[in-house]
Amino acid sequence: MRDMAFVAFLFAFIGLGFRKPFLFILCFCYIDIVAPQRLSYFLINSIPISLIVFGLAMVGWLVFDDKRDTRWSGRQSLLVLLLLYCWMTTVGADFPVEAADKWSWVWKALIWAIFLPLTLRTKLRIEALALIMLLSAASIAIAGGLKTAAGGGGYGELQLLLNENFGLYEGSIMSTVGIAIIPLILWYRRHGTIFPPDWRVSLFCFALCFACMLLPVGTQARTGLVCLVVLAILSLRAVQHRLLYMAGAGLLALAAIPLLPQSFTQRMETIEGYKSDESASTRVAVWQWTWDYAKDHPFGGGFNAYLQNHVRVKMAAGAYDPDAPQSNRPIVYEDQARAYHSSYFEMLGEQGYPGLALWLLLHGVGIVQLERLRRRYRKTRRAEEQWIAPLATALQHGHIVYLVGSLFVGIAFQPFIYMMLALEMGLSTYVRRRENEAGWRPLMARPAQVPARPSLPGTRSFQEPAGRGTIDGPGAL
Repeated sequence: MRDMAFVAFLFAFIGLGFRKPFLFILCFCYIDIVAPQRLSYFLINSIPISLIVFGLAMVGWLVFDDKRDTRWSGRQSLLVLLLLYCWMTTVGADFPVEAADKWSWVWKALIWAIFLPLTLRTKLRIEALALIMLLSAASIAIAGGLKTAAGGGGYGELQLLLNENFGLYEGSIMSTVGIAIIPLILWYRRHGTIFPPDWRVSLFCFALCFACMLLPVGTQARTGLVCLVVLAILSLRAVQHRLLYMAGAGLLALAAIPLLPQSFTQRMETIEGYKSDESASTRVAVWQWTWDYAKDHPFGGGFNAYLQNHVRVKMAAGAYDPDAPQSNRPIVYEDQARAYHSSYFEMLGEQGYPGLALWLLLHGVGIVQLERLRRRYRKTRRAEEQWIAPLATALQHGHIVYLVGSLFVGIAFQPFIYMMLALEMGLSTYVRRRENEAGWRPLMARPAQVPARPSLPGTRSFQEPAGRGTIDGPGAL
């Protein structure tokens, strides 16, 4: 029955794409995030549905889409350089077979991130991509939130639709992404037009935010709790009544503590004393190994280079427990082939110093560009520009949360994050093109103070309703 639902939905989605080819692009984003072929039992799990829709999306854009509004971003050039560099390290990888396995999906994520901004030439398309990303992630977050609220969960025990660590279905990764999309959910609640803001949209958005905040509790991922605290601090920039916000957040946190499961609070306490926790102390040892490895291999060892690590860890003694008296004595143990558990060390070990520099530059430039957009449009009084600064702020906050979560999770090439990067690039190129076509005008001026430019008979001014081929309008998709 579930397979029939997946098949019917995908066929309907693909069928609509033959009428509006941009829907092929949205369909591929849905498939890449949710992976319905892995959730299926027999109908579509043997069909290369991802490859088929990817081809349809490319052909639809090349053949039918209007290219006049296409703009190239400098960050797309950085992605091209990163793609070529990753290919070079894969060719000379320490573990060729394992590296080729990871390269088989990394190059697709990078190619898609390079291609996607070229298609985001209207506000409607930008909003549609944001919406499909939110709804796709929501299908996982809602399932996790419901299971957590029902009393389920536990570290490595909460099943998020798929019983394997694939994509967003890994607990720590989904906790990070779930917290990162909260600002985008709140933006859509106020500025969405596909589903116009009303009480139903607000109710769904608030419920989805609550489900995302439950994910760190259900998965017991320490990374999720750190990301939630960082987001709470970043939100101080966007709220109007900061003192009221801080008081409410503090009271909410105090009220929630007694309701949290004891296993969750015990695991969160290990953030402070990582030396007495096996998982945390091993991660630190792997990071030290990676740092030493990069000194001898400055250009990296290719994907999955961590398979050669071997660490020896001395775990500090814990508190005395009568039921386990040996726990209050130091323990020395060895581990090998332990994953990086950090995007920064993942890039350093696999791609070396050049790859890490490219990756940091890519994200650093994105944060700066979003800050520039936020400041430029923060106080605009034009109705058609009111959505730009809040979207830039939401994407920036989500981006920063991702960078913080990346300290503890190896998600340097997570496809969902690269879709967010593409959304940021699409917003930046859209605004730049809009300013060039409309002509520069003071953004703080009231609309009545801006003189209307005369237009010739038979022509359309920028402020008039737009149709097919213009910046926005009914034919925008």
